[in-house]
Amino acid sequence: MLYLTRKVGEAVVINNEIEVRVVELRGRTVKLGFVFPQHASVLREEVFAEVTAANREAVATDDVAVPTIAVAKDPEGER
Repeated sequence: MLYLTRKVGEAVVINNEIEVRVVELRGRTVKLGFVFPQHASVLREEVFAEVTAANREAVATDDVAVPTIAVAKDPEGER
């Protein structure tokens, strides 16, 4: 893990396209501002953990019955 020290108003740039700036310090709380491309996904850690767990659970449930779609045939035996 990389540790950096920044003051209010200072920023770091990641991959030439994501900027993380220290906006405010209040006691033990830091307010960060982010500038990032529209295609990037940004989630709080706890939300990311919930989404990841839900995705793993969905993949693990392969015992769920998937309905079979019957293909209707015309009277002459062709589809």
